[in-house]
Amino acid sequence: MNDPRPGPTNLTPARRGAWRSGAFLLWMLGVAGVSGCDSVLGPGGGSPGPQPPITELPRELSAGELSLIRANNAFGFELLHRMAEADREGSVVISPLSASMALGMALNGADGATFEGMRGALGFGELGEEEINASFRSLIDLLLGLDATVSTSLANSIWYRPDYTLVVDFAVRMDEAFDAAIRPFPAVAPADSINRWVQDATGGRIEEIAPDPLPGNVVAYLINAVHFLAGWTRPFDPEETREEPFFPGDGTTAPVQMMFRDDTMSVHVTQEYAAVDLPYGREAYAMTVVVPQGEGTVHDLLAGLDEAAWSALVAGLATERAALWLPRFELEWEADLGDALKPMGMEPAFEPGVADFSRMFEGGGPWIDQVLQKTFIRVDEEGTEAAAVTAVIMTDSAPPSIRADRPFLFVIRERLSGTVLFAGVVVEAPEG
Repeated sequence: MNDPRPGPTNLTPARRGAWRSGAFLLWMLGVAGVSGCDSVLGPGGGSPGPQPPITELPRELSAGELSLIRANNAFGFELLHRMAEADREGSVVISPLSASMALGMALNGADGATFEGMRGALGFGELGEEEINASFRSLIDLLLGLDATVSTSLANSIWYRPDYTLVVDFAVRMDEAFDAAIRPFPAVAPADSINRWVQDATGGRIEEIAPDPLPGNVVAYLINAVHFLAGWTRPFDPEETREEPFFPGDGTTAPVQMMFRDDTMSVHVTQEYAAVDLPYGREAYAMTVVVPQGEGTVHDLLAGLDEAAWSALVAGLATERAALWLPRFELEWEADLGDALKPMGMEPAFEPGVADFSRMFEGGGPWIDQVLQKTFIRVDEEGTEAAAVTAVIMTDSAPPSIRADRPFLFVIRERLSGTVLFAGVVVEAPEG
């Protein structure tokens, strides 16, 4: 085969070293995983044969659903940009849908400035709570039943400390809109129960979200998990995969296993980027790969990427012949989203004494301490598997803060006998 490497539609992304520390950034609408496979789809491969593409939704989207999707997209791109800027040398993979849904559950328990700040940060504008909840509910049903050749699932759960009482109306809304399982912390090993739920909800790809033991100040975990497992509509030929150099942009190169396709596909090439759409199953779902062109970087792309720019990119996709190189990769990522969410307008929800979640817990009191997200994704010649979990962690007291920035005592001891081996006092500023 001739190697058509030169040319504007040669879509080769950039990365830094190993994928865990690379400059690769991927935004996934929803993700999932199944463990123990030889490849993404396992030894048996994908679907039994080609099926006709899905060319339209089974029903029209409501105005609320359209607003929710636009809000989720805008929220996702801003969140991705902020997380990428926080670690410009690192890989990032987030699930905006998972974060939006977990925070959407928390939104239902918020009131006053806390509610308004969360609604604004999530991009919901003037959408009312009932419309937001109804749109989440119908969107969940739509995504889950859209393509039988693609395995997609969503799960929600709420775990809370039993000395708190959930507001009845909140529990009803969580059941009706989010189909959430609501459970008090078990008396024994609550973290084990939470983490088993996470493992079950992600096919074992994400093993835990709660530390063991749970800190005593934790009041609740509001958790969303999203699954996605799909084969490419047109798989890559493994015989075409070979080791190729990868160019991180720092003057070095790194070898990767590069998949290749020279075929008709949906592409959009401008001076700033080259984009290709890679459909799954019956083509309702796809991975869109966007590669910066010229001297531009992926961070330059992100800086100008909002919902309108994304819509323009997608609208410009057109079918033509192109050559594509795409690395096989597997990536795990986790982070606290809080530092990105606060400047987006969600500060009141994180502030003790200010956060108002009185519509969730009788008497109010707790606030959001962390919004943890863990993700997994694997891409190979057959398709994609991935998993995401987002946990909104609520507390009712700050953890103790110990800052040894003044003279202090230290003791080295054997704990079981009580024997002190060394003891001292540090008075002068120590040399590190």
